[in-house]
Amino acid sequence: MRVLVTGATGFIGSAIVEELINAGHQVLGLARSDAGAKSLIAGGAEVHRGSLEDLESLRRGAASADGVIHTAFIHDFSNYGPAAEADRRAIETLGGALAGSDRPLIVTSGTLLVQRQGSIATEEDVHNPTFPRKSEEAALALAARGVHASVLRLPPSVHGNGDHGFVPRLISIAREKGVSAYIGNGLNRWPAVHRLDAAHLYRLALEKGTAGVSYHGVGDEGVPTREIAEVIGRHLNLPVVSKSREEAADHFGWIARFFGIDGPASSALTQERLGWRPTQVGLIDDLNAEHYFEHAADAVALHG
Repeated sequence: MRVLVTGATGFIGSAIVEELINAGHQVLGLARSDAGAKSLIAGGAEVHRGSLEDLESLRRGAASADGVIHTAFIHDFSNYGPAAEADRRAIETLGGALAGSDRPLIVTSGTLLVQRQGSIATEEDVHNPTFPRKSEEAALALAARGVHASVLRLPPSVHGNGDHGFVPRLISIAREKGVSAYIGNGLNRWPAVHRLDAAHLYRLALEKGTAGVSYHGVGDEGVPTREIAEVIGRHLNLPVVSKSREEAADHFGWIARFFGIDGPASSALTQERLGWRPTQVGLIDDLNAEHYFEHAADAVALHG
């Protein structure tokens, strides 16, 4: 298949590009810059110049493809509403170019964005309408109109070498504050997945997925946040302490809202439907690798 990948040069997108090429697919990667285009070419992909705001570039790219994987998102938390709206328009544009065919569109969302019906979020839980990000609503609306659109939900931690998401931010905060902290009793749980397992799931969803269905890219169903803080403290030789919810906002900043969530999620239905099996190391084992402590990036890529 000839596959358009948005976010193709990102932490997750670059792994998807490699996964697709290794499986014999032809990849058309969306690139905003010359540097991005150069990295795509070096990885064996074709380049499609454009951006999420350039809807005509998205339409042309999707029209020339046999399928689309949409991972790009503008991670500007100071302007989250406009970023969410740009994402919604991009999804509608991509879907419009695929309308009238059986060409698949895989849209990225997050496990923390579901309206949970039980203690562990499943693929059958619906999107929480109070969140401003409307990726799932846009994708499912397209599916209702006959577009072969499905949703792939990622956990808050997609980990691996080169991660610049939540965990590196927690490491940076620990270095800055001189303690590695968790909130309350630290028993609230974060689901996680290795980026290579996630990339494999995107390919399976592209090749075998069903329209209108949500899939969960979850390896660890729920890692207690205290365990995350303890690993960070051990590697940085810092005390591990609890912060009350009142103290958390000052200590963690905006990330406190997410670090305090108890959001375990299952991928049992996804594994059953697509035959996907996570095979890479889990979050705690990956955190114990030295690459997480060589540096801690301040940029955060949020998936949920």
